[in-house]
Amino acid sequence: MDSKRTLDERIGEWRSYLRRRQALRDVDVEELEDHLRTQVETLGEAGLDEDEAFLVAVKRMGDLDSLSREFALEYSERLWKQLVVSPEGGESSPVAANEAVVAVGLAVAAAIAIKMPELFGVHFRLDSTPDSQEDILFYVKNFSLFVLPFLAAYFGWKRGLERIHWAWQALPFLAGAVVINALPFEPEGYTQMLAAIHLPIALWLAAGFAYTGGRWRSHEHRMNCVRFTGEWFIYYSLLALGGGVFMGFTLFIFDAIGLNPGAFVEGWILPCGMVGAVLIGAWLVEAKQSVIENMAPVLTLVFTPLFTALLLVFVATMAWTGNPVKVQREVLIGFDLLLVVVLGLLLYTISARDPNSPRGFFDVLQFLLVACALLVDVLALWAIAARITEFGFSPNRTAALGLNLVLLVNLSWSAVLYGRFLVKQLPFAPLERWQTAYAPVYLVWVWVVVVVFPMVFGFQ
Repeated sequence: MDSKRTLDERIGEWRSYLRRRQALRDVDVEELEDHLRTQVETLGEAGLDEDEAFLVAVKRMGDLDSLSREFALEYSERLWKQLVVSPEGGESSPVAANEAVVAVGLAVAAAIAIKMPELFGVHFRLDSTPDSQEDILFYVKNFSLFVLPFLAAYFGWKRGLERIHWAWQALPFLAGAVVINALPFEPEGYTQMLAAIHLPIALWLAAGFAYTGGRWRSHEHRMNCVRFTGEWFIYYSLLALGGGVFMGFTLFIFDAIGLNPGAFVEGWILPCGMVGAVLIGAWLVEAKQSVIENMAPVLTLVFTPLFTALLLVFVATMAWTGNPVKVQREVLIGFDLLLVVVLGLLLYTISARDPNSPRGFFDVLQFLLVACALLVDVLALWAIAARITEFGFSPNRTAALGLNLVLLVNLSWSAVLYGRFLVKQLPFAPLERWQTAYAPVYLVWVWVVVVVFPMVFGFQ
């Protein structure tokens, strides 16, 4: 039994690495795994032990990078059609075409949904007049509810979600809609704003359930969801930049003929584009546009050293000058945002790294980044504790305290695992699994802020 489990673990790591290759679909990986197991079994019957049989079988199957390239050549037409672009006017794949139609249809549905409140006199506008404050607040609270259910529906359709899973999928969206709109929040209260900030995170994680096809307990599917989130963020950022240019030229060309399209741009193009781009970005990621798949690891290679240097200089400067962190709300919010960015870099770097690659200088940088972030988190906790001691508990201070404690646990154990990996006491896989195993903690925390905080603090 122990031998069987060891072989399964080895093949699991091999399969996880192979699935990162763009040219290979799940069915291809399964076929290759069957071939690998047959090879291992044959070699075992010839007298090789398990380790020798596995290594020889993998070697016989060829280098994984070369294998991936061979599949890319063999299935080049299929890969080309995955981009939903037909060479020389040919017809695109029916599956790819259907996915495009569904994605665009759901994007249009999200755009219609965000305009529906106008039928009841609630208008999407950016001005800060007293009459618009209530409308702005409504959209701030409900924006994620206008788009993320459609994103979850897209994933559910694409993954063939079972009927019982559809019911579970709808539950967090219904709960979020009730909580954010039905609870008796005080006007402009802190708990209302905290709920509005944390609800999109909770619903994004809920959409992740559909992305995994209901297999949220699977380590591999959770890590794939992390990779999707990073790639989707890049796509959405690019779409947002393009949308900004488009709106700028819209204003420019109509202004040139004496017309002011500002109201149309603000009331239609901006809100519809914001929600529609969420679906289109998700579809583009699913279509496997390789330029973004190559860009994402490059961005981590660029920004990880930059943020590591920033935190090292900050810690060294604070130690040299003896200046403590200012105990102010804006400063603490800034530090929390910094820690979230660092955590995002950590997650995406881990998701993009080959677990079987040897240790290198970039791993040392990553460890330093985690260590510095951990120190900054401790300093932020000290500052938050000082504010609570002086002024007592409030919704904002309690939320900041809870978030930093959640981050503290994640960063602490990540630093331990990374350190043990660097000194060759552990492989890389436990560090990767820790990130996915800890994900439910964030899910629980954001729902606590959305649902429990308003009741604990009297909806203030």
